[in-house]
Amino acid sequence: MTHREIRSITVKLVNGDLDIPAYLAMPVAETPSPGIVVLQEIFGVNGHIRDITERFAKEGYVAIAPALYQRLAPGFETGYTTEDIKIGKEYKAQTRAAELLGDIQGAIDYLRSQTPVQDNPIGSIGFCFGGHVAYLAATLPDIKATASFYGAGITTMTPGGGEPTITRTPEINGTVYG
Repeated sequence: MTHREIRSITVKLVNGDLDIPAYLAMPVAETPSPGIVVLQEIFGVNGHIRDITERFAKEGYVAIAPALYQRLAPGFETGYTTEDIKIGKEYKAQTRAAELLGDIQGAIDYLRSQTPVQDNPIGSIGFCFGGHVAYLAATLPDIKATASFYGAGITTMTPGGGEPTITRTPEINGTVYG
């Protein structure tokens, strides 16, 4: 398997008045490419999520991982200790579906501004909390495919309260892999 040479940087997304850092990885060769939004676990955009983002870029995607806790804890990233899990869960409990969707739309808009992506398909992928958020992201018109890995709570809740995220399934236009 041939992996592409990539470049990676932290970029700034906008959702209303909030600037959101996002980790962007893309092939150096600017050929037409699909985009993918990589959605974090409760641990923030840490080394693991940056590695996943880079792996997608090596396979030819323009991949972006927005910092979903930016309004709660700017720059947050952590490891996997019991204390880290506790803190991550506290931030997760404060997220709101509308804010998350706005942040993801900011990532989509950024991807669309990149020459390789422009009119190419965009998907999303997430793990645990990010898997739940990826399922939620699938309701956005630009998301054509979603992979939700162990999307915690999809059938029982939605970030910020309200009907469980699963009830939004009719709003999904793309393909969901879970």
